[in-house]
Amino acid sequence: MPFRSYHLFRFSLLIGSVFVCGVAEGMLLPLISALLDERGVSPIVNGIGTTALYIGMLAPAPFMEKPMQRLGYKPFLFIGLMLITLSLALFPLYINLWFWFILRLAVGIGDSMLHFAAQTWITIGSPHRKKGRNIALYGLSFGLGFAAGPLLVRLLAFGLAVPFIAGTAACLVFLIPLILLKNEYPETPSHEDRAQNRWLNRCGQVVFAAWSGLIATFGFGFLEASLNNSFPIFALRNGFRLEDISSLLPMFVAGGLLTQLPIGVIGDRFGRARLLPSLSLLGAMVFILSGLFSSSFYGLLLTLSAAGMLTGSLYSMSMGYVSDMLDTSLIPLGNILMSVCYSFGSMAGPIAGNTLIGLVPQGGLFYGISLALILVTLSSAIHQSLRANRKRLARHGHPVN
Repeated sequence: MPFRSYHLFRFSLLIGSVFVCGVAEGMLLPLISALLDERGVSPIVNGIGTTALYIGMLAPAPFMEKPMQRLGYKPFLFIGLMLITLSLALFPLYINLWFWFILRLAVGIGDSMLHFAAQTWITIGSPHRKKGRNIALYGLSFGLGFAAGPLLVRLLAFGLAVPFIAGTAACLVFLIPLILLKNEYPETPSHEDRAQNRWLNRCGQVVFAAWSGLIATFGFGFLEASLNNSFPIFALRNGFRLEDISSLLPMFVAGGLLTQLPIGVIGDRFGRARLLPSLSLLGAMVFILSGLFSSSFYGLLLTLSAAGMLTGSLYSMSMGYVSDMLDTSLIPLGNILMSVCYSFGSMAGPIAGNTLIGLVPQGGLFYGISLALILVTLSSAIHQSLRANRKRLARHGHPVN
C-alpha cells in the first residue's frame, strides 16, 4: 500500500475505533441503568454501579505508559477494543448487578487503553500544521459515537440481547482491520532519565511544562459532568419538565460537534495558546448569561448552544495545546495526566454543581461552571506570559530556572 494511502487508512481506523468506543459508552450508560431500574435496583445502587466504567478508565491510567512503550500502539488498540467487544457480547448472558459491574469495569479499562493509544498515536503522528485538525476529528468521532449510542437502546423492542449484539458487531467492523496495521512505538525516555524515581521526575517535567493545559482538561471534566449530572436536578427544581431537559441538554453537545473541526483548524493556523484562553473566557461569559436566563427555556436553549460551540471542543483543543509544550517522549505521559485531571474534574463537577444548586437555586450551577472556565482562562494566560518571559530572558543570555 502506498505511504500516503496507508496513513489515511491508519488514521481512518483510529478515528473509527474511537467512534465505536463512543457508541459503546453512549449505549451502556442509559441501557444498563434502565434495565437495572426495571428489575427493582435502587437508584443509589444503580448510580454506584455506573461508577464502574469510570473506575475502569481511571485506575489503569498511571500504569499504561511502560507497557505501551514495550508493546507499541497496535497491541494496545487491539486489546482495548477487544475488551470492549467481548464485554458487550457477554452482557446478555447473565443479568446480574455485580456481573454487569465487572463487565463495565472491563469496558472502562478497554476504553482507557484504546483512547491512550489512539490519542498518542494521532498526536505524535500528525504533522504540526494538521495536529489540531486531526485531534479535532478524534474528538468529533467520539462525540458522534457517544451521541449515536443511545439510539441503540431502541433496539430493546426486538429483544434484550439485540442492542448488545449490534454494539458488538459495530466493534468487530473496526477490530478485525486493526490486524492490518503496522505496529509503531512511542519515543522512549533518554538514558539519563532512567533513575529509580524517573516516573515522578517526568511527571514533574510534564506539570512544569504544561500545567495550564492540565487545568484546562480538569475544567472541561468539571463542566461536562456538572451539566450531565446536575443540570437535570436544577431543571426539575426550577419547574422544567423532563421533555424540556431532553431538549436542552443535547444543545451543548450539538454546539460542540458543530464547531469541533473549525476550532481545530483555527488553532493550527493562529495558535492554540491564543485560542484556548479566548474561547474559555467567552464560554464563561455565556454561562453567566445562562445563570441570568435560568428560568427561560429559550434563553437556556440559546446560551447552552453557544456555550457548546465555544467550549465543547475544550478537551481536544487542550490535547493539542499540551502536546505543543512537551517533548515528544513526554507526550504519552502528558496524555495520561490529562486523563487523570479530566477524571478528577468529572468527580468534582457534580459535587460542586449539586452544592451550588442548594445554595443558589436559580443560577448557581452555571456560575460555578463560569468560575471553572475563568480559572482555565487565567491559568493559560499566566502560563503563556511566564513562557514568553523565559524565552525573552534566554534570548538575552540570562539564566532561566
